[in-house]
Amino acid sequence: MADYAVETNALVKVFGSTRAVDGVDLRVPAGTVYGVLGPNGAGKTTTVKVLATLLRPDAGEARVFGRDVVRDADAVRGRVSLTGQYASVDEDLTGTENLVLLGRLLGHSRPAARERSAQLLEAFGLSEAAGRQIKNYSGGMRRRIDIAASILNTPDLLFLDEPTTGLDPRSRNQVWDIVRAVVAQGTTVLLTTQYLDEADQLASRIAVIDQGRVIAEGTKGELKASVGAGAVHVRLRRAEQRPEAERTLVAALGATVQLDPDPVALTARVDGHRTELGAAEQAARALAELARSGVTVDTFALGQPSLDEVFLALTGKEAPADPGASGDGGEEREERA
Repeated sequence: MADYAVETNALVKVFGSTRAVDGVDLRVPAGTVYGVLGPNGAGKTTTVKVLATLLRPDAGEARVFGRDVVRDADAVRGRVSLTGQYASVDEDLTGTENLVLLGRLLGHSRPAARERSAQLLEAFGLSEAAGRQIKNYSGGMRRRIDIAASILNTPDLLFLDEPTTGLDPRSRNQVWDIVRAVVAQGTTVLLTTQYLDEADQLASRIAVIDQGRVIAEGTKGELKASVGAGAVHVRLRRAEQRPEAERTLVAALGATVQLDPDPVALTARVDGHRTELGAAEQAARALAELARSGVTVDTFALGQPSLDEVFLALTGKEAPADPGASGDGGEEREERA
């Protein structure tokens, strides 16, 4: 097996006047989860479709396990599988019928297809729902059956394109467990996501894509170090003092201040590269300024920036909201499976 599951060089895909992919360079180590992180419209899905041979690139090169995605498209297709943003199973068939049908299309005998289907349904916690039509599955169950369909034949490379969009927290965690299990069996996973916690949980390396270009790449630690900053987390005694605390921190640190969802919490970046003072000294000065301004601080901490803060520093955009922030009833339906 090649050292890299995916290699791209100056990859370009154009739609009309839009350069959806604008010179993307990627190196995805085999046997890992590689995260491609970016906001909606960044070019993530288009990149995956090119790598999966569903779209032809307009310029540049892309290889999967050393095979060119244009010249050796059939060989590439034999080693990859793709789970897109929307379930590709037939909603009028049962879980078992879907997997058996796909198994037969992939060349399994009927007994072998039924055996493999039963194995996957058991592994993904869907045995009790195997005889139910997919249209009666919850969102989380649909994502699990969709991933199961993608690994009926174990692929060398699995593309997961935003696999947890819209799922509740429990269903997300179940999908994450499945991803970890797939990688433990030797499959490389290229995961696209707009959710920072998902990349943080799963990916050993992350490429940040914005407007069709890779703007940063590395491990989580390398990305956090690349912005040259720490993060000051402040929790106040009284919510009405937050506007004054924000003004004080901006003046003391000359940095962006993020208002956290908690009405008494703020987060500010401190850049140890920007001044002669280190991050700890800047944080101490900020705490002193807050006290002089009459702001009462309950807790004060200095740490590494979160991936949210890295994302904001790199793209100038807030990270998308947590998909588990509000439920859609899927959890209750899954409990009755």
